[in-house]
Amino acid sequence: MNWWNSQLAAVSLAALVSASPPIDIAEVWSGHPVGFALLTHGNTQYVAFYDKERRMTIAWRTLDVPSFRLHRFPDPGKVTPGKWSPTQLVWDSHNSVTMAVDSDGQLHVTGNMHCHPLVYFRTTRPGDPTSLAWIGRMISDHEDRCTYPRFLRGGSGELIFAYRHGRSGNGVDYYNRYDPATRTWKRLLDTPLLDGQNRCNAYSVGPVKGPDGDYHLCWVWRDTPDCATNHDLCYARSKDLVHWETSDGKHLTLPITAATSEIVDPVPVKGGIINGNTKIGFDSTGRVILSYHKHDTNGHTQLYNARREANGWKIVQASGWKWRWDFSGGGTIGFGISVSPVSLTGDGKLAQTWSHREYGSGGWFLDEATLKPIGRYRPPRTSMGPLRSTFPGMRVRSAEDRGQSDARYVLRWETLDANRDKPREGELPPPSMLQLYTFPKRN
Repeated sequence: MNWWNSQLAAVSLAALVSASPPIDIAEVWSGHPVGFALLTHGNTQYVAFYDKERRMTIAWRTLDVPSFRLHRFPDPGKVTPGKWSPTQLVWDSHNSVTMAVDSDGQLHVTGNMHCHPLVYFRTTRPGDPTSLAWIGRMISDHEDRCTYPRFLRGGSGELIFAYRHGRSGNGVDYYNRYDPATRTWKRLLDTPLLDGQNRCNAYSVGPVKGPDGDYHLCWVWRDTPDCATNHDLCYARSKDLVHWETSDGKHLTLPITAATSEIVDPVPVKGGIINGNTKIGFDSTGRVILSYHKHDTNGHTQLYNARREANGWKIVQASGWKWRWDFSGGGTIGFGISVSPVSLTGDGKLAQTWSHREYGSGGWFLDEATLKPIGRYRPPRTSMGPLRSTFPGMRVRSAEDRGQSDARYVLRWETLDANRDKPREGELPPPSMLQLYTFPKRN
């Protein structure tokens, strides 16, 4: 067993963190994976998901009650015949659901979009999901081809909504700001933040608020719907999500384009970098570290960490694998390699975890001065039990809590892998049970 293979064994020796008995929520669709959302707000917990009939559903409970109430989202009747409904999941793993609670306690939910018109619901009574009402629009302009919706908080706690308008290879990223006094949305920026100018689109991660109080954003550009055309790891930062600059403090005129981006690593097309696998972390002094993968000079796919230092970006190869991950085409694909952002352990060490199609899963400590791996990292494992389905190809899925509480809550369910967003032929697996697990809070 070489050092890289030993990472799998290392994880198996890690301390096992036990959970309280799980709470069953509902049977859910298991034909392909799609993102569910869990949000703990005060004493109330919300779960947005697709039920066994692929209908958008909300579940909720107070933390002192060990069961959930269920409510299907109201059907707005805006259906493209034979193709798409705002509340009915199609064979597309892009169509995750997400949600947030505003300062008045109203719940906002959006999702089930992949180049579709905006799907947006909001409650009319604070804390009451049965009052979720179809809004369907925020600004009305550029809301006909939406993907990747996400909520975040601005510097003053204001509710921000971000999404891509357009399609893979030709899109822009918009940001909206919610005004609870008027219950209306306005553009946070007069222009898109990222603009492919009809030639490409940005796949961004973040903005992530760092220990320095700034918002950090990284992305790759993609030229076509073919994922092999990802290229150029880029970066920008902001103090307020409105004014953006490069890592050395130079002002960026909006929208940021492929020509004006700060390029951290000029990975070429077919160079081994992919959207969704670029991560943002920080070292003990608050310096930003971007984690990603690309092909090395021998053609093998490796993990890299890039840190902004006094003289520019320092890029360090972390892995030493003898395997190449070639990916191409459109639709949702399964990742051959996954990487976590670097993070600090409870005793202040820099650590990172990964998974690999050939080498299993593992982790390492990084020397903070050099960013080189210096030993095996054994992260605590959270046990949610083994795979329960006997249907071939099923896998465990999970989703972390988007809110804050005194415990750590995690959703668990089981599905088949993604199928390039195409319907499967033949027998399908039965629904799986969506469950809520409770763990002690991490340090």
